[in-house]
Amino acid sequence: MTSTSPSAQPASESAVLEAVALGIPAALSDLGGLVRIPGIAWPAFDQTQLERSADAIAGLVRDTGVFDDVQVLRAHVDDTEELGQPAVLATRAARNGRPTILLYAHHDVQPPGDDLLWETPPFEPTVRDGRLYGRGAADDKAGIMAHIASLRAVSEVLGDDFDLGVALFIEGEEEYGSRSFARFLRDNAEALRADAIVVADSGNLDSETPGLTVSLRGNARFTLRVRTLEHASHSGMFGGAVPDAVMAAVTLLATLWDADGAVVVEGMTSRAGETPEYTDATLRDEAGLLAGTIPIGRDDILGRIWNKPSITITGIDATSVAQASNTLPPEVSVVISARVAPGQQAKDAYAALEAHLRAHAPFGAELTFSDIDLGDGFLVDTAGWAVGMTRGAMTDGYGRESVELGVGGSIPFIADLVREFPAAQILVTGVEDPHSRAHSPNESLHLETFRNAVRTEALLLARMNARDSDS
Repeated sequence: MTSTSPSAQPASESAVLEAVALGIPAALSDLGGLVRIPGIAWPAFDQTQLERSADAIAGLVRDTGVFDDVQVLRAHVDDTEELGQPAVLATRAARNGRPTILLYAHHDVQPPGDDLLWETPPFEPTVRDGRLYGRGAADDKAGIMAHIASLRAVSEVLGDDFDLGVALFIEGEEEYGSRSFARFLRDNAEALRADAIVVADSGNLDSETPGLTVSLRGNARFTLRVRTLEHASHSGMFGGAVPDAVMAAVTLLATLWDADGAVVVEGMTSRAGETPEYTDATLRDEAGLLAGTIPIGRDDILGRIWNKPSITITGIDATSVAQASNTLPPEVSVVISARVAPGQQAKDAYAALEAHLRAHAPFGAELTFSDIDLGDGFLVDTAGWAVGMTRGAMTDGYGRESVELGVGGSIPFIADLVREFPAAQILVTGVEDPHSRAHSPNESLHLETFRNAVRTEALLLARMNARDSDS
């Protein structure tokens, strides 16, 4: 089979798109089955559900008939004897000089949180108003099914002419920090080696406009303990002379931002970059900003989210309202989650944060830093052939020109992919839209976006199948 350009095979591409359309109901049914499995990697949850999830996915992958080998594997967490969560690894060797593509997604999900905040049960897939609701419906079980549905369509149409090499890696602990990810890559480097890698764990500009993610912020997360007393003391007897830990913590944390809410930690950098038009009204709609609340920061809104650092207090251990008494709290712990601008290493941002906090500790408060978790950001090299091919597939799959996106969130394991496979072109795509509410109650998948995402990936696979690996 000789290499041809995509425009030279419109008949086969039309057939692929028709196969996608016919396969969407089955794909959504299978997605619903995966959503029903509460696979959460946090140790407090039933870990057998992750095994059940991995086995279910391996069965779907085997049923495609595409792969030479399908396994459920685990890797050790680096420098420990602890095994990570089960992952699915499937491989198909390239034929007739074709390239190889690695398709990534993850099958673990965030904890559901308070069930009372869900309009329907979190692990009971429910369709309403053109969206599929359920934990993992978008992040990232839809990414899994986008891979499987596109492979089904392409193999059905191309049959024996399907020469593209494919590796499929469905991770089981992305939401829990991908702790065994780096070791898994090293243990299975040859099976995973590819010319291009599709990471289906991002989103789009909106439900109709496809986005190729070209930048991601990094992250620096840690627990800070603030201590001012050896023990709790009576607030009436000592209040006004003795600083309590909550007072010290509030005073300290307030130094992280200026009056506009912009980060003012010396040494945390920003990146210059153009962003699409994005209005205050859009931000309010997508984020659920209350009518009386104003946005924080300065300059264009997407620039604040994509290219500048942010600092969020995501958790606090202090005396509860129910247990409150007239007592000076001796210590308080907070979880600080910082997003790091693309281009700055997470370790440097963390060092700047720690130095700032130590320098601004009020009243001589004792600070302790623990549970430090760092992940570098990512900037895509957009010059490669796979990027151009993906943009074209997105335009044809969605019927609308694709846009380049930055993402305020982090996918730290991409740095591991870059380190292990420096020659591979990395393509960060996704099926989410701004209303998907990933990680939040009432997470959902926009069904039309899912259909277009499958169309896009099927076209990309078909076009890569027509390309020589050395061209």
